[in-house]
Amino acid sequence: MATIFPDATAIMIEEQSPELLWIVILGFIVGFFLAFGVGANDVANSFGTSVGSKALSLKQACILATIFEIAGSVLMGYRVSDTVRKKIFDVETFSGFEKEIMLGFLASLIGSAIWNIVATFFRWPISGTHSIIGAVVGFAFVARGFMGVKWKMLGQIVSSWFLSPVLSGLISSMLFMVVKRFILTKDNAINRAYLSLPFFWGVTIFVNLFSVVHNGPSYLGFDLIPWWGVFILAGGVGLIFGLCVFYILVPYLQSSSSKIGDSENSENQIAGDELPSKISYPEAENLGFEENGKIGLEIPLGKVSSSYSLDLSSSNNTSVSTIGEDLTKTIHKDKLPSGAISDTDTPEAARVFSSLQILTAIFASFAHGANDVSNAIGPVIAIYLIYQDGDVMQLKESPFWIMLYGGFGISVGLWVWGQKVIKTIGEDLTTITPSSGFCIEIGAATTVLLASKIGLPISTTHCKVGSIVFVGWTRSRTAVDWKLFRSIVLAWVLTLPISAALSAAAMAILTAVTS
Repeated sequence: MATIFPDATAIMIEEQSPELLWIVILGFIVGFFLAFGVGANDVANSFGTSVGSKALSLKQACILATIFEIAGSVLMGYRVSDTVRKKIFDVETFSGFEKEIMLGFLASLIGSAIWNIVATFFRWPISGTHSIIGAVVGFAFVARGFMGVKWKMLGQIVSSWFLSPVLSGLISSMLFMVVKRFILTKDNAINRAYLSLPFFWGVTIFVNLFSVVHNGPSYLGFDLIPWWGVFILAGGVGLIFGLCVFYILVPYLQSSSSKIGDSENSENQIAGDELPSKISYPEAENLGFEENGKIGLEIPLGKVSSSYSLDLSSSNNTSVSTIGEDLTKTIHKDKLPSGAISDTDTPEAARVFSSLQILTAIFASFAHGANDVSNAIGPVIAIYLIYQDGDVMQLKESPFWIMLYGGFGISVGLWVWGQKVIKTIGEDLTTITPSSGFCIEIGAATTVLLASKIGLPISTTHCKVGSIVFVGWTRSRTAVDWKLFRSIVLAWVLTLPISAALSAAAMAILTAVTS
């Protein structure tokens, strides 16, 4: 037994024991670096789609993340931090060995922080959830062997990492198909998009608010409100937002769209006598044009207001025509890249869905704060509570101010290093438009929030990448960079064992030094 439970740590500690204060201080310092790494890597994953679709600039994304990551961690993160602190390993086996478990949580912070920062330096999008859970398993295995880890609970968590991207992807792809079927492909697509705005805003606000208030933190009194009261409250607020969007935002967008359209038309009008008699179109070579044995095309315009246009509405052919001239040339689109036509939204659709994607980016940021901030700061909370009470069971609720501290660390990481990973998710994996980005973020954030409510620490990265791949594949079978996707999956697979190994090594060193 002595080889499993070292004598040096087999002591009961008093509340706020002075000789263990160094563990608390070091835990807070290393915990900040871990939160920094999670912010630079995981938050970049969350906001990559918003920045990639140009709905938000990087600066705007950082500002929103700072506000809503902290809000999510404070309002909902307490449930997930309990899972990381007490449900992955058998806490009771450390009863009477409080110093040892404090060293173990410190080791898990060290191992996870190292891997997060290294991965971010090399621009690898990894899962902060994977990293911290692997690190906790690493120290528990070193300290107690196989009996120290709750393998059934770990199995449920690991299985959720495979199920969550599929669930998130299905939600996002089904929503995108609905948007595409009933809005984007219709003749009156813009009017339909405007009419859908109040509904999408109302539903998003309802889901988010219900998740926050239902069984919410006791220090805000949310746990005293019955479910039907929460339903009425969230539904009422969602309805109010929907009406505000209908009567204020929609008319504003319609008005601005009309002004932009009039401005573009006036700029594009050219007097007929200012036009040359012919214009050359050498780019026609790229489309397969050849006229009279010559590559390219000369389009006679005369002295009338004329123009040429590309009609890409046909599935097999493209037409180039002039107004006022009886010239039409048909081009087969065999050489056009697959999926290219659907790579962008129309300017009007982009304006409409950008407002929705900003809302869903906030939704995603809140969900990420609820899940991943808690994971990063969970071991810090454990160290603090054990030091305060001298009890490994950590019966008190996660302190509000420590959750705030973790949110601050994550925000600093995003501001300083966030751009390193954001391009991989936002641009390289597939082309993201405001309409597809909206569907991606709704699916991912909904999945993460549901998991947070039941206390299951799933990966925000997995959910977001799953949604990106599913929606990209729905848009076009060749729109996804599958080579990059395989590399991301490999990083997922390696994260848990690497962070576990680093934590195990740190635990062995700390135990040897303190003994």
